[in-house]
Amino acid sequence: MERIRIGVFGAGRGAYVAKNFMLLNAEIVAICDHHKERLESAMKGFDQSVVAYEHFDDFIEHPMDAVILANNFYQHAPYAIKCFERGIHVFCECISNGTMREGVELARAFEKSKSIYMLAENYPQMIFNREMKRVADGGTLGKILYAEGEYNHPVSYWDTAFTKQFRFYPEHWRHFLPATYYITHSLGPVMHITGATPKRVTAFATYAPLTEDVPSASYNADRSANITTLNDDGSVFRVTACSQYGAHHNSYRVCGTKGQIENFRGMGGQVMLRYNKWDTPEGESREKLYQPQWNDKDEELILKSGHGGADFITARIFMDCVKAGKQPPHPFDLHSAIAMSSVALLGHRSVLENGKPYDIPDFRKEEDRRLYENDDLTPFWGDDGSAPTLPCCSHPNYKPTEKQMELYLKELEK
Repeated sequence: MERIRIGVFGAGRGAYVAKNFMLLNAEIVAICDHHKERLESAMKGFDQSVVAYEHFDDFIEHPMDAVILANNFYQHAPYAIKCFERGIHVFCECISNGTMREGVELARAFEKSKSIYMLAENYPQMIFNREMKRVADGGTLGKILYAEGEYNHPVSYWDTAFTKQFRFYPEHWRHFLPATYYITHSLGPVMHITGATPKRVTAFATYAPLTEDVPSASYNADRSANITTLNDDGSVFRVTACSQYGAHHNSYRVCGTKGQIENFRGMGGQVMLRYNKWDTPEGESREKLYQPQWNDKDEELILKSGHGGADFITARIFMDCVKAGKQPPHPFDLHSAIAMSSVALLGHRSVLENGKPYDIPDFRKEEDRRLYENDDLTPFWGDDGSAPTLPCCSHPNYKPTEKQMELYLKELEK
């Protein structure tokens, strides 16, 4: 089989992701970013045969088999649809759709296409989450009743380098990101481990405004959101999306009728597996703290990869799907991706409505699509200068003070 030709849209994260595909013998043929400096910097890491583009409509005409979508977090759907229209496969970072209407349009366009779509959610492939799935699939935990997922990633507002790279103008999406939206790193792993899909969501946020002396352009003072879902198998999840409290960790826990397994915060990849005294499998310890192993033919390449090896494995899954001509498994397929995005979007509406529960639509069904086909509510600024149509904070009138904005602008000048 000829090498798979891949284009990269988004020269920041996208260029980094592309390195894993190169380890898998894919051919990077084109890269696109409207930000000239970022594009020029990314090009230094590729062969001179790679063609650079500043506009997506030019880029998508370049001969390629698949596209890595690593542009702005909330703007993937329109570009995925353009790929579908050309039969190009899609490897999509973060949430699949930034509005409910986009989810409907994405589902309808996908039905007409022969493209393979994969949500590039990598945290399920971290070593401890792979181990938890192995144990859960083995059945010794019994029926899964409950799972937790926490992705906690605080960043200092005095981190000038982060500000200049990731929130480099006042209308940047990170300044308007609701606490429920960046959800796939917490929800994706528990969906993968358990096989369950959320069907209803309710959420509450924790509000903690910054002090006057902090450089900030953020319109959201919610540090985290506690999101609860009722799932299609009767189980319940509690996840936090991207939280902003001390200290940094990725934490997951899965509980069944017979036992439970979790990774230890701050303890690398170690997991704790525990059973009821009367349900302990023969030959197993009732309680066990241990370091799981990869047991993978590509371990050498995995250890070179980012996010604890998860980036390589995620790329490998996509490559295997493209070669086999099949869609990826749950929860990386398109409709699982839309379900995750719906939890994010409707979870925020639950926050704004004091925990009101929302049903998660199934956009395979036309009756569910009709409910949201005109729903364009968004907390973000549009590329055309259109203002947000939804508050991003649980306290809708919150905004940075003049002093905070002044300090933020000074950070950009450093």
